Parts: sequence; structure tokens; C-alpha cells
Amino acid sequence: MGALGIVCLVIGALIAIIYGLQLLIMAFRESILWGLGYLFIPLVSLLFVIVHWGEAKSPFLKGFMALPFYLCGIFLMDKA
Repeated sequence: MGALGIVCLVIGALIAIIYGLQLLIMAFRESILWGLGYLFIPLVSLLFVIVHWGEAKSPFLKGFMALPFYLCGIFLMDKA
């Protein structure tokens, strides 16, 4: 069960990375300051999503698909 837990955690991490990178690219397309702020200043990423909700809504919400994989992976790792 431990191996399956690791697989779930890796899938969740890949989903989170993919949609996180999409948001980062959107921030840099908006301006260099948004992109740098997104990378280096805490909570600017959340502020970017709020301010640009119309275009950032899709990757932000799709990033939540990683949550069930994380929870499943943690549950399966705990049972090992």
C-alpha cells in the first residue's frame, strides 16, 4: 500500500506543479512585476488570482484536483 500512496502523492504533485506553472506564466504575461512578485513575495500569487479571476479561475480551480490525490496518498502511506 505504501507504493500506491507514493504514486498518489506524485500524481498530486504533478497536477499542482502543472497548474501552478500555468498561473506563473499568466502572471509573467501580465507584467514582469506580477511574475516576480508571484515568485518571491508571499500571498502575491493569491492576490494575482483574485485580481485576475476571469482568466486565472480555470487553472486555479483545476489545481484543486491534486487535493484528493494528496489525501489518498497520505491515507495509504499511513496504513503502510
